[in-house]
Amino acid sequence: MNYYSTRDSSKKVSAAQAIAQGLAPDGGLFIPETIPTVTAEELEKLCKLDYRERAVTIMGKYLKEFTADELRGFVKDAYADNYDSAAIAPTVFLNDQTGVLELWHGPTCAFKDMALQMLPRLLVASLKKLGENRKVCILVATSGDTGKAALEGFANVAGTSIVVFYPRDGVSDVQKLQMTTQRGENVFVSAVEGNFDDAQTGVKKIFSDRDFAEALDKKSCFLSSANSINWGRLLPQIVYYFSAYCDYVNSGKLKMGDKVDFCVPTGNFGDILAGWYAKKMGLPVRKLICASNKNRVLTDFFETGVYDRNRAFYTTISPSMDILVSSNLERLLSIVAGEEKLKVWMEELKTSGRYDVGPAVLQTLRADFDCGCATDEEAKAAIGRLYQEGYLMDTHTADAYAVLEQRRAAGETFPTVLVSTASPFKFCDSVLDALGEPAKVSGAALIDRLSEKTSQKAPKPLSALGTRAVRFTDSTKKEQMPNVVMDFLSK
Repeated sequence: MNYYSTRDSSKKVSAAQAIAQGLAPDGGLFIPETIPTVTAEELEKLCKLDYRERAVTIMGKYLKEFTADELRGFVKDAYADNYDSAAIAPTVFLNDQTGVLELWHGPTCAFKDMALQMLPRLLVASLKKLGENRKVCILVATSGDTGKAALEGFANVAGTSIVVFYPRDGVSDVQKLQMTTQRGENVFVSAVEGNFDDAQTGVKKIFSDRDFAEALDKKSCFLSSANSINWGRLLPQIVYYFSAYCDYVNSGKLKMGDKVDFCVPTGNFGDILAGWYAKKMGLPVRKLICASNKNRVLTDFFETGVYDRNRAFYTTISPSMDILVSSNLERLLSIVAGEEKLKVWMEELKTSGRYDVGPAVLQTLRADFDCGCATDEEAKAAIGRLYQEGYLMDTHTADAYAVLEQRRAAGETFPTVLVSTASPFKFCDSVLDALGEPAKVSGAALIDRLSEKTSQKAPKPLSALGTRAVRFTDSTKKEQMPNVVMDFLSK
């Protein structure tokens, strides 16, 4: 199967090329030329497999250059004893109508592990298939979880280096500790003076800078991405939608072929887009519910068809969703409306900060997507209520749960899988506050405090943070980001 840019379908590349490049040369994102199908018979077979074999089956439909044995090797290494659940991504049921897909049992306790433990294996294998001898530098902008997951995935991987930028005041204490204490000789981390969109814009600018690329080439190096703009990052996420559906059927709470909703907390749109691909492949999904926080740019888009980043930016208790420019939306719009319209909209976004897809395209989108948003107060209240029922969730999951509660209060009772994207121990201060105990400590001490409050053990990767030395204290302006990258690669 070949891939092409969202902005130019005439130039095809292989899966290996798409994964190695990350971002298309024209600034677009790579998408597969066709969406493969999963038949009802295949879905029934998936229900009998474990998570690893489900991953081999689904990813294999998009990666024809890789053999099943190659993929099986990648999966075995990616989802091993670095996960604290044998199910890898278990679905826990609150009741017959509500399942919680827990995507945070990996080494960094966030859903990004599901893709970023796989991406390094796919990338290194892709480079070998292409005969690429240059070193690859993975360049990442993060709103919190992607950074640590990418660092953990690429640390000390031969032939690679990784540079991560995060908004200086836009991540939690635990997220910051996870990144700044990262081990590995090939890693570098820097704060950016600004918000996530500043960091993401800076990274995109570096990718599109031909002079920078030529300077790197002289060092026998090139750039690639671990953000969800890389198809190799998005593809593994499709798997867990199929896996959650199989878990629902296996639980006896759902009949094979019956439809479910997925309620997904999302800011950059990659996580929920993976669900859309799963639906288009044949997974019985009725609606994908896009759950936002106070930065409700996606909610407004799915309600009006107008994407407008010209608005106040809010720092919330769900920082990984504090985003005003949702990069992966480009993939969806290119497929639904075509590349010519997409290019016009992306240029309008660049020049005026907004675009309007019109009623026809909006109607098409609303056939697959619904939306909602939650304030910090609503999310905290949801954390408190569900904790009283015996389940502890993080702030991002709480945004989605609050949106689901709104739908249930309006009379909607459709079976729903709530996509839980992070361990509550990654956002201890906000979770403690929601439980009525504002934290008076910071950093790693927050983890101990939440553990004491809830009588729940913190995940091992987090409980050990207090013993690790901070390695990275740098902060830079977004204009200086290219210099930061070049300086690191010149050492």
